[in-house]
Amino acid sequence: MKKKQIITRRAAITTGVAALGALLIPGCNQPMPPNYGNILRMGDNFTYAAHRALFSSQSLAKEYSFSDISSMPATGTINPADTSKEYFSETYDKHLRSGFENWQLPVEGLVARPGNYSLDQLKKFNARTQITRHTCEEGWTAIAEWSGVPLKALLEHAGMMPKARWVNFYSYDGWLDCIDLIDAFHPQTILAYGMNGKNLSIPHGAPIRLRLERQIGFKSMKYLEKIVVTENYVDPGDIGWAWYNGF
Repeated sequence: MKKKQIITRRAAITTGVAALGALLIPGCNQPMPPNYGNILRMGDNFTYAAHRALFSSQSLAKEYSFSDISSMPATGTINPADTSKEYFSETYDKHLRSGFENWQLPVEGLVARPGNYSLDQLKKFNARTQITRHTCEEGWTAIAEWSGVPLKALLEHAGMMPKARWVNFYSYDGWLDCIDLIDAFHPQTILAYGMNGKNLSIPHGAPIRLRLERQIGFKSMKYLEKIVVTENYVDPGDIGWAWYNGF
């Protein structure tokens, strides 16, 4: 039996605004990422389109001073080498046991020079350090210092192809997510290997995690395993949150 759909005035307005939103992206003739859930989730695309149309692609998230640094909880996956968890990764476990000595980050897809980058190689890029606020989807916030290589520098080193439109991230604990090129080339988007002056800890995503400062916390994926550049959106399915969570 099909569930009876009741279209409220609010939902109708939201649907219309969402459709309008898709038209607001300058020069965009590509399909928008899919939405999941109830009809109100169709507003996700409006948020994405409005942010891209109204805000500068280079505007920075607020940065703080060292004295503002606060306690930073580690939530979600805190160790992919934990054999008691369903997200256990044998590969990550081997890297952890060796101190990430042979760990490498593959960068592949629509790049001219696909390759694997060791931790030492990533640390040879000009680093960026930033003190920013992490806004968790669960309602809490915390401020920390992050150090790492700008994603822009890594992508330029690999050589982005003209058809490239999405940068996809895969993690050792089984997550897949992607960002558009505006966020990928934003100066505060970094692959962090340091936190508060020390090497990134296991609970916070060692050896490398993404820091995406203009979106909500879960978009800063921990335990990066691979980066793949694509022309088409790779759908991770319904993860319970909108694909775009900018602020």
